[in-house]
Amino acid sequence: MLQVDHVSFAYDDLSVLEDINLKIAKGEHISIIGQSGCGKSTLLKIIYGLLHIEQGEVYWEDTPVLGPLYNLVPGEPYMKYLSQDFDLMPFTSVEENISEYLSVFEPEEMASKTSELLEMIELTEFAKTKVKYLSGGQQQRVALAKVLAQEPLVLLLDEPFSHIDNFRKNSLRRNLFAYLKKQEITVITATHDHNDMLPFADRVVVLKDQKIIAKDSPLNLYHHPKDLYIASLFGEANKIPINIVKTYADTKRRIIVYAHEFKVSDKSGLEVTVTNSYFKGGHYLIEGIHEGQKLYFNHHKPMKNGKEIFLNISIDTINQRLEK
Repeated sequence: MLQVDHVSFAYDDLSVLEDINLKIAKGEHISIIGQSGCGKSTLLKIIYGLLHIEQGEVYWEDTPVLGPLYNLVPGEPYMKYLSQDFDLMPFTSVEENISEYLSVFEPEEMASKTSELLEMIELTEFAKTKVKYLSGGQQQRVALAKVLAQEPLVLLLDEPFSHIDNFRKNSLRRNLFAYLKKQEITVITATHDHNDMLPFADRVVVLKDQKIIAKDSPLNLYHHPKDLYIASLFGEANKIPINIVKTYADTKRRIIVYAHEFKVSDKSGLEVTVTNSYFKGGHYLIEGIHEGQKLYFNHHKPMKNGKEIFLNISIDTINQRLEK
């Protein structure tokens, strides 16, 4: 188990993290999400031992993870950290970079492991290519394979798909997280992209204002966000009064509604004036105004600016949000 106990951290007088507590089981996949500057990358660096902490402790099993004041070379041998800066040998080939840490194996096994990792990152055809000739996204994939070649027990990923184009990103996500589950590697991924964690994380940790404000499964966090900040990390979200539904006509409570949960009506509901339409591929995201508040909802076609429409939500959606 990886354990973070009451960790706080500041750069000089700037507080970055306050009283962070986490328990992560062996083989569990955790995603850390939050807006830029909330401390995601700093937390990974602390867990890896790149930063010294004055308050709190980090443990793997019963062994403390020590910072740079105690280790000449920061980091722990059983743990690997993949940051947005790649540690690659630019003048050697892709396969040479990946196999650098596989020399302890017999030649046949080393070749097999290298081939498996090349296939996982979808760079088999670039095996003999020098790294310096690769794109930034391809180099990020090589860095990922190079880290995995070291067979860590714990893997820390800081925005692992940030340089990779959408054409490759989805299949790479599936390949990577399937591989990590198969190998039973404990994974912590810091990301701002909900596509990195909704399908793959066992639990999601939400950071805001230097603190953890939520910890839950992706399913529970998505369907029961406790505030608009959390919901907005998953996509366009709105907070509206529920008295537009007759069953709740006498209540003043407000709930969070995602853009795809609204239904457009010409007769009754939340009265909205359309102000913009944004093409999103399979649908349009419509922006509208209700009593001075911007609202966003999905529609199958664009709407004319100034058009008056009504929005409704299902009773099931309301009941689901009110469960917690």
